[in-house]
Amino acid sequence: MRDSWPLLKDSDFPSIRRNRLDTLQLNLGYLCNIACLHCHVAAGPNRTELMSRETMEQALAVAERHGVQTLDLTGGSPEMNPEFRWLVKTAVGRGLHVMDRLNPTIMKEPGYEWVGKFLAEHRIEAIASLPCYSAENVDAQRGNGVFEASISALKELNQLGYGDPDTGLVLNLVYNPLGPSLPPPQQALEADYRRFLDEHFGIRFNQLFTLTNMPIKRFGAVLLAKGQFEDYMTLLKNAYRRDNLKAVMCRNLISVDYQGEVYDCDFNQMLGLPPERSDKPLRLSDLLDGRELPEVISVADHCYGCTAGQGSSCGGALSDADTAGSETGESGLSVRVA
Repeated sequence: MRDSWPLLKDSDFPSIRRNRLDTLQLNLGYLCNIACLHCHVAAGPNRTELMSRETMEQALAVAERHGVQTLDLTGGSPEMNPEFRWLVKTAVGRGLHVMDRLNPTIMKEPGYEWVGKFLAEHRIEAIASLPCYSAENVDAQRGNGVFEASISALKELNQLGYGDPDTGLVLNLVYNPLGPSLPPPQQALEADYRRFLDEHFGIRFNQLFTLTNMPIKRFGAVLLAKGQFEDYMTLLKNAYRRDNLKAVMCRNLISVDYQGEVYDCDFNQMLGLPPERSDKPLRLSDLLDGRELPEVISVADHCYGCTAGQGSSCGGALSDADTAGSETGESGLSVRVA
């Protein structure tokens, strides 16, 4: 896959260097209760890859050695890893701030009724996917019934105190475009989310993060199958903003896969692109044995997805730059208008 995937051909994306290491992002496995069209991980109910407790212990040791402050848990559905609760309890006990990238529908699956109360008990920051406030759009992207289950789960989180400024329990939502287009301006969309979810469901949250769909794995395969891959890459490149380079997440984060291999970001992980484009993978055990984390970050054409328009990261937009001014061309892609 690495040799044939179009993103890994020679790229003109600017070089980036790491500033510091604040966040350790662990992909606990590709198992998920749903299979979303936009998923850059290609997660789903039939995936079996799961991080072991041994690898988690190594990750916590790396976090301690390098002064990491935040543990960012993702997947798949991270809660489906049997060691999830052990990891969270141990990390919180060691003073780490823990974020859970939550697919809220997992809370409605038999056997996972504990998720909401567990997160609240340990004061975990919940980052919940809700790619639109329209039931039709959400179900089109994620599957029938997903919107209804997501709303029910968000209501439960609110009842536990999430989204209430008086409790300090943080609930952030995540938006993804339905197809191959850039997200609308984050601030304006957040206001729309807040108004609609409050008026129709009484749901409250702290922030909305808008994420650009990455042309990787399942979403990338859909683009290739529809003949839209090159057009989408042109869209991302034409919307490139150099100022966004200062805030891209890879400057202070590393991503770890379920086997303990280390990457500059979750997207590089999915492409099998190791730090410094080396043929030899970097592992957690290497960082414990004294090997330094490379300063130079591996880049390829998918990096345009993080720097297009207002920018995109695991924490949402990188700037308040307005990406508005778009229309749909004959290809069905959203194209920028000056």
